[in-house]
Formats: sequence, C-alpha cells, structure tokens
Amino acid sequence: MASNHVSYLDPIAVGVACQRKLNYMGKEELFCNPLFSRFLFRINVFPVKRDSADLSALKEAMRRVKRGEPLVLFPEGSRRFDGASGDPYPGIGFLAAKLSVPVIPAFVKGTEKALPAGAKFIRLTNISVCFGKQISIERRMPYQALAQHIMDNIRHLSC
Repeated sequence: MASNHVSYLDPIAVGVACQRKLNYMGKEELFCNPLFSRFLFRINVFPVKRDSADLSALKEAMRRVKRGEPLVLFPEGSRRFDGASGDPYPGIGFLAAKLSVPVIPAFVKGTEKALPAGAKFIRLTNISVCFGKQISIERRMPYQALAQHIMDNIRHLSC
C-alpha cells in the first residue's frame, strides 16, 4: 500500500481504515528512545535510514511481504506540509517490481488539520482515507517511473 504523507497521524489513519494488520517503515530517528522503539516494533514498524539505499530495510520489507504481510509505504519519504506532493523515492518502485506485487494507493485527508506541523495537541476534525484500485506493476519500467506512476495514482484519489 502507498499513501501520501502530511502528518504524523497518517500511519494511524491508514491503519484504522484498513481491516488488516499493517507493517510500516519508519525513519530510524524514531527508534532512538528505547521505550518508544519497543512500542514501534510491537506495532510492526521497522527502521529505515532515509536519504540512502538502506539494504537492510529493503530486505526486511521484502521478507514481510513474502510472508503475506501487508506493507504501507509513503513514497515521498517524509511529510509534505505545503499540501503539494513531492517527488517519490524509487524504493517503492524497486520493491513493487522485485516482489511482483500490486500496489494499493491510499489518500489521507484531514490529518494535516488534526495535527499540523509544529502542533503539540491533536485538534478534532474529520479525517478520511480513500483507497484506490490496485495497480499492477510492469517490471520493465525504471524504478523511478514506477514510483512516479504510484504517486500519480495517489494524487488522483485527492480529487
């Protein structure tokens, strides 16, 4: 599954909207606190080093998907506060192609109001998650083009 990312609440929103137990990649900085790190592992989050080709995170993602566990990725890599979507990282294209699995796009709306950047408290507001039709992946496409195709499908759900 691939989703836009505008708030820290996005993984929670996607998880609540989906009936299956999900797995997530989380930036390694989230795992600095041992207590919080333990909590993240218990809810199926594993660390990824951003801005590099983190082979151990990619291998862990592949292991989980091969076991039939759903994986949620945020192709832009980090939250986008301005509402505009950024360029996706090619990692999602790599994983989808190598695993030969379809990708389900998701669009989260409202979390940017519920917990905007810099906010210390959650505001009560409507949050919605829209799931699109699964995308079949063509293995011959370059990974960046696959990632862009997935991101375009996510953007399409915002209309």
